[in-house]
Amino acid sequence: MCGIVAYIGTKECCGLLIEGLKLLEYRGYDSAGVAILNGQLTVHRALGRVSVLEDKIKEAGAPKGAVGIAHTRWATHGEPAERNAHPHRDDRHGIALIHNGIIENYAVVRTYLEERGHKFVSETDTEVLTMLISELYDGDLEKAVQAALREVTGAYAIAVICEKEPDTLVAARKGSPLMVGIGANEYIVASDASAIVAHTSRAVTLDDYQVCKLTHDTFRTSTIDDDDVSPKVQELELELEQIALGSYPHYMIKEIMEQPRSLRNTMRGRIDQRDGRVVLGGVGQHARKLVRAKRMILLGQGTALHAAMIGEYLLEDLAKVPAEVEYASEFRYRNPIIEEGTVAIAVSQSGETADTLAGLAEARDRGAMTLGVVNVVGSTMSRETDAGVYLRVGPEIGVASTKAFTGQVAVLTMMALFLGRRRFMSVEQSASLLAELEKLPELVERALACSDEIKSVTEKYIDKENWLFLGRGYNYPTALEGALKLKEISYIHAEGMPAAEMKHGPIALINDGMPVVFIANRGAQYEKVVSNIEEVRSRGGHVIAVATEGDEDIKRYAEDVFYIPEISEPLSPMLAVVPLQLLAYHAAVLRGHDVDKPRNLAKSVTVE
Repeated sequence: MCGIVAYIGTKECCGLLIEGLKLLEYRGYDSAGVAILNGQLTVHRALGRVSVLEDKIKEAGAPKGAVGIAHTRWATHGEPAERNAHPHRDDRHGIALIHNGIIENYAVVRTYLEERGHKFVSETDTEVLTMLISELYDGDLEKAVQAALREVTGAYAIAVICEKEPDTLVAARKGSPLMVGIGANEYIVASDASAIVAHTSRAVTLDDYQVCKLTHDTFRTSTIDDDDVSPKVQELELELEQIALGSYPHYMIKEIMEQPRSLRNTMRGRIDQRDGRVVLGGVGQHARKLVRAKRMILLGQGTALHAAMIGEYLLEDLAKVPAEVEYASEFRYRNPIIEEGTVAIAVSQSGETADTLAGLAEARDRGAMTLGVVNVVGSTMSRETDAGVYLRVGPEIGVASTKAFTGQVAVLTMMALFLGRRRFMSVEQSASLLAELEKLPELVERALACSDEIKSVTEKYIDKENWLFLGRGYNYPTALEGALKLKEISYIHAEGMPAAEMKHGPIALINDGMPVVFIANRGAQYEKVVSNIEEVRSRGGHVIAVATEGDEDIKRYAEDVFYIPEISEPLSPMLAVVPLQLLAYHAAVLRGHDVDKPRNLAKSVTVE
C-alpha cells in the first residue's frame, strides 16, 4: 500500500516525482503530496488522485530543486484529509518525511514529544516520526534517523530530507519495501521498480533495519545501529513497456488478456515432457527434503489464499502429501503446531504482504522449511524463504489480481507434480497431466474469446446487489475467487461457498431473480452440482453456469452458460476462473467504477 518516490541528483525533480507517483497509483491511495528542497522546503499536498496534486502544483508554479520526496497515502491513522497527507514536516529544522507502514507505539512517542513542546497538526503516526527525528536532530540527519528508528516499533519505509542538509536524502526500511535506483549522478528511491525503470536498471533493495544516506554522487548503507552494510546492486528485470497500458482501457482487462502469455512464461523451461518431470530450479537442491515432507502448510491472504486452497487439493491429490491452508493473519497468532518434516509455503504476488511474511516467520522460527511462491524478484519473501518459485507473469498493475492468480495455481500445480513424480506417480500419469498443462495457454485463449458474450450476460444482472458463487472440489476455491473479484471492483455483495453448503443456511438468501453462478464443468461431482442448481432454480434464483464445451444438457438448468474447454479436473480452476474475472471486470465498467483503483483497496498490504 502507499507509494514512495524520492530523488536526489542534478535534474529538476518535481515533474519526475509526479510521474513516479502516477506509476505507483495502482498500489492504492487516498491522497498525495510532494516536498521539494531548494534552500527551503516547498510542500504541496492534496486529497484525491495524483492528478489533483499535479493541478495544484501547476496553479502555484512548480517548485525548483533537484532534491525531493513524494508520496501517495492510504489511510491508517487519521481520516483521508489534506492535513493527514504526506509529506509531513517539522519547522524546527526544516525536516520533511514520507512513510509507508505503521508506527505501533506512536501514541506513547507523541505524548513524550508533546511534553517537549512539539505541536501536531495531524492524527498520523507519520507526523510523530517526523517530530521524533527533529527532536533527535543535532546536525546529522542520518544519525537522527537511525536514533529515531531505534525508538519506534512497527513497520516503515521512509525517505527524509532536511533544509539544514540540502544535499542529503536519507531512506530506511523495516517490513515495507524500498529500493534505491542508481543512476548517473542521481538516485531514485521508490516503493517498487515501476517508478525507477524509466531512469535506471540498477538498484539496491534495502533490507529490514537498513538506512541509506544519499548525496548527489555517493551513497552509504548502514543499519539503524550505524554498522556499515555492503549493498548488493541488482539489474532490474522490469521493462517500462511492461507497465504501459497500450491499447487497453484498463490494466485489469490487459492483465486478464495477457494470461495465455503469462502462463507460457510461468511454465517455460520447467516441464520435461520426455521424462514426465517438472524442473524447478528454485527448489531443486531441496528435492530430497521436500519428497520426505510429512505435512505442508500453505499461507496466504485474499486471492493468494484462494490459490493456496487449490494448492492444498493439488498436493494431496497429485503428490499424496497432507496439506492444509491457513489465513496467514490467523496462523501467526494461534500457537500453531509445527512438527519435524513440516514445510510452509507462502503464496503472494508482491512478496511483501505483511500478514504472510509474519506467518512465514512464525513457521520458520518453529523449525519449518519455508518456500515462497511469489511474483516480484528480490521481494522480502523471496529473500527470507529457504527456496521458492517465481511466477514470472510480469508486473500486475490492476489492484484486483488476475494473472498472478493463474500463475500461482500453475506454480502450485507444477510443485505438486514435481513431488508426485518423485513419490509415486508413474511417467505416464505425470506426462499426461504435463501435456495438458502445456496446452493450457491456448485453452485460456479460447475462454477469453467469450468476453463480449459475458458482457452481454452481465448487463442483464447489473442492478442485482447480491450474488452467490458456488463450486465443488477443485472449483470451490474458484467460486471464492469469483466472488472476491466481483466484490473488489464492482462493490456488489457476493459470497462464494461450496455448492453443498448452500443447503445448510445460505439457501434462505435466494429470492426471485437472484444471480447464482455455478462452476459446473464436467468432473467427479458434476451430477451433484446439477442437483444443487435445481435447488436454486426451484426458489427463483437465476443460474449462470460455467460449463464444459459440448455440454448442451446444462442449458436445461441454467439461464446463461459460459463455456470453457474440456481439461482434467486438477487443471480446471485456471480455466474456470477466466469467465469470472471477465464478469467482474464488465460489471465494474458497467457500473462506472474505477476498475484499476477500487475504493479502500491497496495492491500490496504491507501493514497488519
